[in-house]
Amino acid sequence: MLVQVSRDLQQQLVLLHVSAEQPAMQFPEIWLRDNCRCPKCYMKQTRSRLPHGWNYLDPTVRLQEISWCAEQQTLQIEWSDDHQSSYPISWLQERDFSQANRARYLRAYYRPEQRHWSGQQYELIRREFQYQELLESDEALLQWLHHLAVYGLALVKQAPLEEDVLRKLCNRVGFMRRTTYGDEWSVRAQPGASNYAYLAAPLPLHTDMPYFEYKPGVTLLHTLQQSDSPGGWNLLTDAFHVADLLRQRYPSSFHVLSQTPVDWADIGSDKELSFHNIWRAPVINLDANGRYVRINHSIPQRDSHFSVPADQVRPWYEAMAVFIRLANEQACTFKTAPGDVLTFDNLRMVHGRTGYDDTDHNVRHILGAFVDWDIAYSRWRVLKNALGHYK
Repeated sequence: MLVQVSRDLQQQLVLLHVSAEQPAMQFPEIWLRDNCRCPKCYMKQTRSRLPHGWNYLDPTVRLQEISWCAEQQTLQIEWSDDHQSSYPISWLQERDFSQANRARYLRAYYRPEQRHWSGQQYELIRREFQYQELLESDEALLQWLHHLAVYGLALVKQAPLEEDVLRKLCNRVGFMRRTTYGDEWSVRAQPGASNYAYLAAPLPLHTDMPYFEYKPGVTLLHTLQQSDSPGGWNLLTDAFHVADLLRQRYPSSFHVLSQTPVDWADIGSDKELSFHNIWRAPVINLDANGRYVRINHSIPQRDSHFSVPADQVRPWYEAMAVFIRLANEQACTFKTAPGDVLTFDNLRMVHGRTGYDDTDHNVRHILGAFVDWDIAYSRWRVLKNALGHYK
């Protein structure tokens, strides 16, 4: 490989030219100094910088001399602080600051690019996975996690009608997320229920647990018994698609729902634990680049406290009415069968169900659990690497 080295002095960039057909790879000089690979600066076994420089970072250090070692295929640099660094070409190629390479890394290593979908597109994005195969095959597990990350919804079929199904599945990913309702929770009609989900009445579209700052990421619902009544149908909507519609058609409503903090709360007790959870955040949560990171919506868990100026209240209700209308219009409907495990992105999807008749001979019983996205994405990356999907 013939590599030519040059510098952009104005931008303080090192440029590597591998071929005339490809644009030069670019690397900020200060970043190269910070990421020196020598044993004094980097520890291989921890894959991290050594701590001696943690309390001192000198941005005045400048590149003095630069060269390319063709024999070792490394970039050699001497710095103004008398330090010397060497960078392998393969390492540099992975970290090229070009826009195309940064986008490739974010898709391949950070998180796969999400694809938003309407209710009419449900059959196109719908995919089923076999429970036993997920327990036995790493490739199947990877494909399930990937589909769940991209589309926010996947159905697992043929699970045993046993109470350890969700734990086994969660353990294949990492571990369950414990909440104030325990590791797992049971959803069925209960007299004197303290949670709206434990009623046989219709359950409007919502996200689970918006009152947590660190909201559970992946919801898993295992159907043990299904009501034979006409009701009990699942409702799901890709709320990121709803946010797209708001952004395009109702920009003022989008602005209100992405900027107005809402008080979400859950006050009560479950078993022997009493709790009083509160979190304040908008319905549509955005990152620094304006991309969606989380949807909060649950009418029962929206507190009567609304800690905003009074003149912001009516505009919020008017915007929220648009959101709810669009979410219901975009919902897909289906009915799970015993042995199905419905899995979906709780940061993205709003879900609910139609009402159903509940009697001693007509019971709907669902077991639920959570896995955090940090754990799921970690497993996704480990599997991709182990199965050679990064190559």
